Amino acid sequence: MGFLNKTVVITGAGNGIGKGIAELYAEKGAHVVLADIDEKAGKQTAAMIQAQGGETVFVPVDVRKEADIVHLMKTAEQTYGQIDILINNAGKGVWKSLYDITIEEWDDVIQTNLRSVFLGSREAAKYMCTNKDGGAIVNIASTRAIMSEPNSETYAASKGGIIALTHALAASLSDDYITVNAISPGWIETGDYEKLTRIDHEQHFSKRVGKPSDIARACLYLTAKENDFVTGINLVVDGGMTRKMMYEE
Repeated sequence: MGFLNKTVVITGAGNGIGKGIAELYAEKGAHVVLADIDEKAGKQTAAMIQAQGGETVFVPVDVRKEADIVHLMKTAEQTYGQIDILINNAGKGVWKSLYDITIEEWDDVIQTNLRSVFLGSREAAKYMCTNKDGGAIVNIASTRAIMSEPNSETYAASKGGIIALTHALAASLSDDYITVNAISPGWIETGDYEKLTRIDHEQHFSKRVGKPSDIARACLYLTAKENDFVTGINLVVDGGMTRKMMYEE
């Protein structure tokens, strides 16, 4: 899979899964455009990639704002000449009773998680459609789009919307040779992995909790040009957790 000198735009790239995705693309020789509302984290990730010899630029972005996303894509194209890959990763959650959550909190999650995917994909596609080889978009959804715990309505709705939006975009952008896929991560530990317990790991067929690098490698697969027969799918990367039957002993 060749990513040398490909331009990859990643939202929510300052921390967690987004940071892991950015690191791997940079390692593979891509030009990485980091976008995040957290300027400190974004600049730290950029400095780390540059220290390792990678090519990157950080752009402060509030993905809820159309103007910020337009500016992000324009900056990416002006800096590196084209946009090849977009990873819509930015997201947030509010875990409150449906009786207590405010409409402002609901709108904030939907705008951050879902509307941003539409806006980012639309603006990136304007540049991708001029590429000889088209482009690739990956939207980070969640296994919470297909299974739930209480008090997760806003997050579940936004992630479920991402999966539906993904196949709609795949249809609309197919004439421009742009693939669009989703990844639904399960439990991906972005904190101290060593603090996880045996019980945590054994909730998975894989016998371990996931890491950001697991999602990053899935992104590589879905954005490699030789895999352009894969489009419109939701790839569940969860160590088998959503297929494992669990009973309390």
